[in-house]
Amino acid sequence: MNDSEPSSLWSISSFERARLAGRLAGGDDRPTLLPTTLLADLQQLHNDPANDDVLEVIAACVRNREAALLYLEHGEKVWPVTVFPREVLYHSPREASQMAGPGFSTLRVLGAEPPGVKPPGDAMHERIAGTNRYYPLAGLLWAVALHGPRAALLTEISGRVAYRLVSSAPKDLPPSLGALASAVGRLRNEAASLRDVAGWPGLSVERASRLLNALYLTGALMVSRSHPAARSEPLNWRSWLTRRR
Repeated sequence: MNDSEPSSLWSISSFERARLAGRLAGGDDRPTLLPTTLLADLQQLHNDPANDDVLEVIAACVRNREAALLYLEHGEKVWPVTVFPREVLYHSPREASQMAGPGFSTLRVLGAEPPGVKPPGDAMHERIAGTNRYYPLAGLLWAVALHGPRAALLTEISGRVAYRLVSSAPKDLPPSLGALASAVGRLRNEAASLRDVAGWPGLSVERASRLLNALYLTGALMVSRSHPAARSEPLNWRSWLTRRR
């Protein structure tokens, strides 16, 4: 596939040339701006360096239920990903599992635009891509939450909170093994704070935060600030608890 096409992985230099030339997603009939509410959320994230990361950006799209084309810096390449929260899909030249590796831990958002493609079933048939380039959104959310650069809880679920799986959470959540699978099982039957989950066998504050982020973004987590189990986060969470074995 041509390196200058937005449906391929680009080199950083090719991406920058295309952006300067104004030929990233193309299409004269494509909106030039994202929806106002999503744009406001993204601008707020951009103004707060502590929260301007790829997971928060994807979370904003999910929260607003608005599609967006995200250009993600992955190592020396640019990975274009279009998220469709309403259809619970994402479009990409490669599935998230194929992008696993060192570049995932340093993912960075280079830009966000209105989608250049439409989801399957849309009335604008000419803008629907090949079916082999659409994937379940849960796979992307799970991968970025567990392996992306963000190691802390998402802002919207942090604080004095108790967590539990919602009763309708699917039994076949994206695959997790060992301690993570055990933690998911416990959250089906009991509510727990971040401090509690971090103390379970094989977990740490970081691993617990990543798991809770993944469950929340996939709609499987109930968040309560009034439950008796709600407790404040560890003060120095990065060093409070090292990984248990």
